[in-house]
Amino acid sequence: MKKAISFVIRYIPRPILQTVSPMVMKVLSQLNKGNEVECPVCKNQYKKFLPYGRIARENALCPSCLALERHRLMWLFLQEKTDFFTGKLKVLHVAPEHCFIERFEALPNLNYITADIESPLAKVKMDVHSIQFPENTFDVVFCNHVLEHVDDDILACSEFNRVLKPNGWGILQSPVYNLEKTIEDKSITDPAERERLFGQRDHVRKFGKDYAQRLRKSGLKMEENLFVKELPAEKVKRFALAPDETIFVCRKGN
Repeated sequence: MKKAISFVIRYIPRPILQTVSPMVMKVLSQLNKGNEVECPVCKNQYKKFLPYGRIARENALCPSCLALERHRLMWLFLQEKTDFFTGKLKVLHVAPEHCFIERFEALPNLNYITADIESPLAKVKMDVHSIQFPENTFDVVFCNHVLEHVDDDILACSEFNRVLKPNGWGILQSPVYNLEKTIEDKSITDPAERERLFGQRDHVRKFGKDYAQRLRKSGLKMEENLFVKELPAEKVKRFALAPDETIFVCRKGN
C-alpha cells in the first residue's frame, strides 16, 4: 500500500489525482472502518487512517474526506481560535483542498471563492503572482502547500497582502524542513534534480526555518502558531495530528 501511494503521488499529475481519488477512497473507507481514530472534518471513524506521502507516513489520510494531518489541525484551529464558522467573511481559497470545499461552500456566513491556475476543483482560474481582485477585498486567505511550487513566493504573498482587508488574516502552510535557510535555484528545471534538492519534482524551493521571516518580506505579518501544543495528548492521538506542526497565520501588513 505504501509503495503504491508513493508511486501515485510522485508520477500522477495533481489534477488527475484530484478527480479520481475520491472514488478510490470510497472503497478503502469501507474496508477500514473502526473507532481508533476520528477525523474532525468529516466525523468518520476508522481503525487507522491510510498512509500518505512520497515516503509514506502511517495513519495520515482520511479515506472519507481526504483530510491529512495538517487539514485536521487547521479545521480544529478554525473552530477554536477564529470566527471562521460564524463571522460574515469573504474568503479566497487558493488551491482548495478536497476535504474543505463542500463544507466551506455550505457555510451560510461565508462568501467563499476558490481559485487555482490549474486545479479542476477551483471555480476561478487565477495566477497568485497577479491576483485579479482589487485591494482590500478579502477577510481571509488560505493558500496551503502552494508557495513551494510558484516562481516567486514573495510576490505571491505581496498579492495576498494587497487583497486582504485591513483586519484580514490567513493561513499559509508549506512543507518546512530542518534547514536554517530556504534553498532555491531557479536555474534547475530537471524534475529529477528538483526532487533530489527540493523534495518533489514540481517544487522550486525547499523552505527552511526562515519560512515566516522570508514571507514577511512581502509586507505580511506572520505568526508561527503552535496551537497543537494546546491540545490534550489524547485529542492529538485521536485525530492523528502531527505533534509539532506549526500553523503559519498571516495578517495584513502595511
